[in-house]
Amino acid sequence: MTVANALRSLTSLNFMSFTLHKLKKRLIVFMTYTTDWALFIGVVLILGLGSSWYMIERGSSLTTLTVGPWVSWTAAGRTDADPYTRAHEARLGILPLSTEVAQTFIARVDGEGRTLHSSCDYVIEGVEDSAFWWSLTVFDANGRLIPNVLGRYGFTSDTMAINPNGTYAARLSRDAHPGNWLPIGGAGRLAIAFTVLDLDTRTIAQDGEVERLIPTITRKGC
Repeated sequence: MTVANALRSLTSLNFMSFTLHKLKKRLIVFMTYTTDWALFIGVVLILGLGSSWYMIERGSSLTTLTVGPWVSWTAAGRTDADPYTRAHEARLGILPLSTEVAQTFIARVDGEGRTLHSSCDYVIEGVEDSAFWWSLTVFDANGRLIPNVLGRYGFTSDTMAINPNGTYAARLSRDAHPGNWLPIGGAGRLAIAFTVLDLDTRTIAQDGEVERLIPTITRKGC
């Protein structure tokens, strides 16, 4: 091999090495750019789906009313309900009464924020008002009635034993108790529904009168 041929071969090798180096750098830049975008899109999707799930599952101050441990969707059952309220109802498969005449509050924790569970005893205390009809029902975490030999799943303002001073107290417990007792044995996590029906057909979701009727939930022991 002549010197000229050797130089040409060396030049060719150097050019190939330089080309491969440039391709490698471009590939690294492309992969970094693609990874950054994939990460960005992933974060956006996670945040978007997460926030949407939270708004549909839990709601916000724009869609719900919270009174102690109780939460109510303020536009439930209405024709002008927002998309999150509609999605919440569709996910649960429920057809609630319009909040123009009735309002349902759900509690999954007690007055101190502890998860309701059938292994504990609870007392629910409230006041009676003849202008409203209400019901108090206990479910398991999946929204099913709790089987019991008495076939007792809740009370209404017609069936609850009211004290002379206009107050009432209901006991949720595995063991039988005198008075307003709801059996909850073996249910696991609980959900309590308190529904208020306005007998005067006013828009109770906006006048604030219902809030004073909301009962308290006190855990007595586990």
